[in-house]
Amino acid sequence: MTDDGAKGVSLKYAGFWTRFAATIIDYAWLYTIVYGILFYGIVSGKFSKGGSAFLVFDVIVEWILPMVVVLAFWIAKSATPGKMALHIKIVDAKTGEKATPLRLVIRYLGYFVSIIPLFLGIIWIAWDQRKQGWHDKIAGTVVVHLRQ
Repeated sequence: MTDDGAKGVSLKYAGFWTRFAATIIDYAWLYTIVYGILFYGIVSGKFSKGGSAFLVFDVIVEWILPMVVVLAFWIAKSATPGKMALHIKIVDAKTGEKATPLRLVIRYLGYFVSIIPLFLGIIWIAWDQRKQGWHDKIAGTVVVHLRQ
């Protein structure tokens, strides 16, 4: 699907399956790192599983680290490595230009809204005319194919 943005730029929206594939790629590399760090923390004896220090370590590594890494990629490249591998990126829905950091933070938080009701906000991408999930609609972003 293509659309003319506010600046007359033609956008080709990335559909559900392309975005799903990018997510699989991202989970593979990101959670290899996350669980590698957790495993190291346990095996090295630095943290005993179940202790309060481990709980803090676990929250930092499983929740905060992925958020920081994903937002850093979105802000710097408008895409995660999975999106880059599939030649898609996140842009402002109105202008087709790079999304602002604030929009990207809102988009990340919008994932929780999209996921809570049985992933309906994610699956919505398959039906939406602009291929937007609820997190995209909340943040005012779209995911598009790069021009080649």
